Amino acid sequence: MNDRQTFDVSVIIAVYNGGGTLRRAIDSVLAQTVLPGEVIVVDDGSTDDTAAVAASYGEPVRLIRQPNRGVSAARNTGVEQARGEWIAFLDADDYYYPRRLELTAELIGKHSEVDFVTADFDYINEEGSPMRRSMSSTALGRRLLERAGEGFVLMGREHFGDFIEDHFGDTHTLTMRRETFMELGGYCGEFAVCEDVHLLVRLCSVSRLAGVICTPVAAYVIHPGSATRSDPIRAQLQTVKAWKSLEPIIPSMMKEGYGKGLARARYNLAVALLREGKRLDSVKAILPLLREAPSWNSLKKVGSVLRG
Repeated sequence: MNDRQTFDVSVIIAVYNGGGTLRRAIDSVLAQTVLPGEVIVVDDGSTDDTAAVAASYGEPVRLIRQPNRGVSAARNTGVEQARGEWIAFLDADDYYYPRRLELTAELIGKHSEVDFVTADFDYINEEGSPMRRSMSSTALGRRLLERAGEGFVLMGREHFGDFIEDHFGDTHTLTMRRETFMELGGYCGEFAVCEDVHLLVRLCSVSRLAGVICTPVAAYVIHPGSATRSDPIRAQLQTVKAWKSLEPIIPSMMKEGYGKGLARARYNLAVALLREGKRLDSVKAILPLLREAPSWNSLKKVGSVLRG
């Protein structure tokens, strides 16, 4: 791309009808202080100008087009075609900050034993104003920030239970080995939402050590029209289903965090049903928690729903 230092990572941008924001996303990757080995845009059957926007960059961006099969399939296609040892992701409506890849490469250079890297990020509204930071919004994130400030910190298996329960990383801050991704089978196409958490839990279940960049490296743009906000009941049903499907593979040290994550998912589903006036369905949604994850925390959530 130019004479800047490069990092052996393939950045995958999966996009469907994202022509309006894709240029910002691509520009944020090409403006990195340390460049990726390649940028791959997977156009998942778009009907707008997505392909034309990607193609306009020429050689710096490799465009792959496929029929519409969903974001999981698009990301999987990108990784299958990737040449980098490491892979990173970016959605077309989000963007990297300039040092995202530099800090990742620096961490891996110092701690080559890490299985994956995650990082802090900012939630941004559609007007471009910051709303909150991810790590400071979770209990584990705050504990790690106290240890590391704005630097790096290593996160071992003893932290993975808390991490999967309320993770502060997201798709656009995750960097993992391509080989590991392929061994895990990639993103699960069964879920329209929560596919990112599903992969993260599976990744943690086979990992021993993660690197955490404790400074925001990317922006996650909040959209009122997202799948989670436009159809919350369907989204939460998918989330519960995704969590339940993971139960057989959870290592013993992650069981408590898994139970809390499932409890959170069931509670959010119950609340979504209550807001639609579906009280009986709400109770039916939350009661299985007493069997699936028996704890004082689960009992409190059930009681809260029963009280409406």
